[in-house]
Amino acid sequence: MLQAYLMDSEGSKSKLRENFPERGTNYQGGVSDGWQYRVVFAGGTFKKSFAMIVAFLREEGYGDLPLPASVEELKLFRFQKRSQMIRLFEENGYLHNPIKILFPPPGTEKRGSLILCIFNETVEGHLVRFHGVGI
Repeated sequence: MLQAYLMDSEGSKSKLRENFPERGTNYQGGVSDGWQYRVVFAGGTFKKSFAMIVAFLREEGYGDLPLPASVEELKLFRFQKRSQMIRLFEENGYLHNPIKILFPPPGTEKRGSLILCIFNETVEGHLVRFHGVGI
């Protein structure tokens, strides 16, 4: 896949948080629509995929966000049985503005994969859009 890298005015790679990818941009294996950047991490196990996500977030300027302390803690955010859970959010995973770490629906991704969604904090009405309310 052809990847477009974010470059600053001096030609060096800038961080995603500082320079959110424009619509249609492929970046580091993920795709941006200008509002949301989405990428799948497939490390073979949730533990490896989660470690990859944590490293990616640090490299891209999101190291200050609170994250689950371990993959075991991340799994606490996973739906166990849809019919028995009262859900505050539709997504199956961890949500903390401006990121979502989601468990893919069964059979849609490689085993142990996690989906990382990063949202553009500079978009007007970002917070209500992130939570899907008022839009």
